[in-house]
Amino acid sequence: MADGRARGGLLFVFLTVLLDVVGIGMVIPILPSLIGELTGETVSAAAVDGGWLIFVYAGMQFLFAPVIGNLSDRFGRRPLLLASVATFGLDNLICALAPNLAWLFLGRTLAGISGGSYTTAGAYIADVATPENRAKSFGLMGVAFGVGFVLGPALGGLAGELGPRVPFFAAAALSAVNFAIGWVFLKESLPPERRRPFSLARANPLGALRQMRRHPTILGLGAVIVIYQIAHDANPSVWAYAAKLRFGWSEGEIGLSLAAVGVAMAVVMGGLIGPVVKRFGEWRAALAGLLLAAVGFTGYAFATAGWVMFVFVVPFAFIGLIEPSIRAIAVGRMPEDAQGELQGAIASLKSLTMVLSPILMTRLFAWFTGADAPVYFPGAPFLAASVLLVVGAALLTREKARDAG
Repeated sequence: MADGRARGGLLFVFLTVLLDVVGIGMVIPILPSLIGELTGETVSAAAVDGGWLIFVYAGMQFLFAPVIGNLSDRFGRRPLLLASVATFGLDNLICALAPNLAWLFLGRTLAGISGGSYTTAGAYIADVATPENRAKSFGLMGVAFGVGFVLGPALGGLAGELGPRVPFFAAAALSAVNFAIGWVFLKESLPPERRRPFSLARANPLGALRQMRRHPTILGLGAVIVIYQIAHDANPSVWAYAAKLRFGWSEGEIGLSLAAVGVAMAVVMGGLIGPVVKRFGEWRAALAGLLLAAVGFTGYAFATAGWVMFVFVVPFAFIGLIEPSIRAIAVGRMPEDAQGELQGAIASLKSLTMVLSPILMTRLFAWFTGADAPVYFPGAPFLAASVLLVVGAALLTREKARDAG
């Protein structure tokens, strides 16, 4: 990192993303109970409402991530980062006090608009990380996600024993603590001379993507991120259903397996990405991640016993190389005054896939496990994800050749 201030800023960004992800993960186990409490619906019907809550969150993030990114290019990272943390806390407080389902939707709408602070966190990293440490620094966000989604559901499940609203109160408290720490210690990373005027034309998903179109390599990398994210989301979308149907795993066993995935990915992103990028470069690191994760998904697809899934967690975990390496490549090919816009565009692309991928993957799972299935194959979504990653590897190889030319 550039200096002590940069290291301190990166530590705060890491803690911000970690606490936000823990906060999100804490509420996952209790949503069915809370929705049922508010609506009187069955668990099956509550799942439909839960799906719409995800849709609203992802849709708002898709629409507003470029706005947040562009505002941070104009006013600096610190105020936008603190505003996002505060809004996330307000969202959780609204959900904790929600008298009906509409208030839950209001809370998730605010959470999506704030972007969970990820857009500005990415721009902050782009500001302070040195070129040789960019991929490793972006990998810190991946570590935060991995650790957060191990700790969050576990803590939320325990807190939920006290009541379905308790995890929301706890998540709001975490956000308040995080805001206080940031207010005191977080330093601005974008000096005034590197800021640019706010442009509404560029502060929307289509505007941000049009700006990416001016840079063919960036646009190609964005396509790889879309492919990677659709494939990646097969895991959280169908893992539990496939494990229960194929191996008869209990909820505890499913939780343990997902924790193992999170730990393995955290090891890759926190401990291996730096040495791998240093040894092979960002392009080859991303390519290796795509191909190794494809091997992992193929193993998931054809596993005949539960222990086989744990074996293929190892190659799958290298999926953690992909996004940090691609972000690092993209950062080096965009102007310094457009890093917030770049991170906003990437966040919009990822949010769009968060809307689409779970629908695609769960429908594919249902099609190959239903009574009218052409072939009974519960691993179909995993195989589809593997094929997508191989396509992504081919596209990345083409972009590398274009960039070199």
